[in-house]
Amino acid sequence: MLAELANKFRMPKQFLNVKQVAKILGVTALTIRNWDKRGKLQAYRNPINNYRVYKVEDVEKLLDDIENSKTKKVAISEPKVKKLLVEEL
Repeated sequence: MLAELANKFRMPKQFLNVKQVAKILGVTALTIRNWDKRGKLQAYRNPINNYRVYKVEDVEKLLDDIENSKTKKVAISEPKVKKLLVEEL
């Protein structure tokens, strides 16, 4: 009963840890830490254990950027692939 009430009034999660971000983005935890060092994804520190945590909004923005860059690459490279296929025939 108490657990149900806690879940009902729980605030939305605002931060994710390294492992969660890596799973969402499909990369390793080491990649997430490297992106943090290079400034691609800003890490905050948990005040209790000093672990890296990331804002959900920042992760969503990075995911959108990654998806948009993939569609641009596919759109650019498709004619080249078609040209290569035609040349092989």
